[in-house]
Amino acid sequence: MFGLGIQELIIILIIVLVLFGAGRLPEIGRGIGQAIKNFKKATSEPDEIDVTPKKSSPQEKKKEEIEKKEGE
Repeated sequence: MFGLGIQELIIILIIVLVLFGAGRLPEIGRGIGQAIKNFKKATSEPDEIDVTPKKSSPQEKKKEEIEKKEGE
């Protein structure tokens, strides 16, 4: 794939072990796995846009009106 042989992979593994330590490797692997899973999920799902109106309280409406007036 990238032209990496078994020797190169072993060297990379040793460097990773030295940098991160054996205790953190499962945590790093889990994080990478979740990132790949989320990426695949995001690319396979159709784009959905939420068009439901946002429910706002009367206080929020007043804030929005004040912000609009200040912006003018």
